[in-house]
Amino acid sequence: MKAKPTSSLRKFLSIPRKLVIVTHWSPDGDAIGSSLGLGNFLKNAGHAVKVIVPNDYPSFLYWMRGHSQVINADAEPAKASRFLSKAELIFCLDFNDLKRLNELGDVIAALDIPKVMIDHHPEPTAFAAYAKHVVKVSSTAELVYEFIRELKGEKRIDRHIADCLYTGIMTDTGGFRFPATSGRTHRIVANLIDAGAKNADVYSRVYEDNSENRLRLLGYALQEKLVVLPEFRTAYFTLNQSEHARFNYRKGDTEGLVNYALTIRGIVFAAFISEREGQVKCSFRSKGKFDVNEFARAHFKGGGHRNAAGGQSDGSIENVVKKFKDLLPQYKDKLNKV
Repeated sequence: MKAKPTSSLRKFLSIPRKLVIVTHWSPDGDAIGSSLGLGNFLKNAGHAVKVIVPNDYPSFLYWMRGHSQVINADAEPAKASRFLSKAELIFCLDFNDLKRLNELGDVIAALDIPKVMIDHHPEPTAFAAYAKHVVKVSSTAELVYEFIRELKGEKRIDRHIADCLYTGIMTDTGGFRFPATSGRTHRIVANLIDAGAKNADVYSRVYEDNSENRLRLLGYALQEKLVVLPEFRTAYFTLNQSEHARFNYRKGDTEGLVNYALTIRGIVFAAFISEREGQVKCSFRSKGKFDVNEFARAHFKGGGHRNAAGGQSDGSIENVVKKFKDLLPQYKDKLNKV
């Protein structure tokens, strides 16, 4: 089924509705910023809105307006299912496949309720009745801003909505340095600041809210766990379960760690392989045309963007690291051409 354009939603949303907003597993700054930004906007427009996340997100995002009302489906599955079953419309933000929600995705797939997808990741699946999907934009928060404009609601963007959307754009552009950051991105950010976004305050809340344990964990990873493979222009970190526990790991403590490996001169491919709660997760970053989305989809049951993707793998962290290293020779030519 071909999704309808989001502009056709304006009439549906012209009267108060029961709405739910969901985002992907392990929500990041864009996922939460776009969800709470849209949620606050729709609440201000008179709708009954509930934001539901598949699991918890980093505490450095807890300050945004609406956080205290967010439902964690992993902790309260019955409550999440109750609100979903009563919804007239479900907004799906920052993902394009219900599998990205894990168990929550199965619940939503079984509901005969129209879905709206707002997302910028490649290769979407056809689950939504309405879609705003543009791969080339910087973030889902940027698309949410455009969606609000399509609803003729730009003047309703207050400082809380602006802060949320600014957070989403800032984090998904890596502080406005990634290639998808366009002139349009900066114009939207300027409009958000004019609407009240406190850019310096947002930066401080997100990037300058470290615990002592987090800084010590980052220091340990940089000193003891960095592996550089110059022949493949690759560098990576690993952290196992006991190492996380040693530093009293909290969600978000390793956010951005993989990017340090990519700052090494000559490195074009970086990875962070992490063992937590019995699972091995992988984060991949790259420079230039080396496609980590393709790499993650082919080998690690994941995906994302060309230069930023994630995945996971079964087995021990030692076996996953071996698998990662064994794959590199077949990509050597591509890595050396970047």
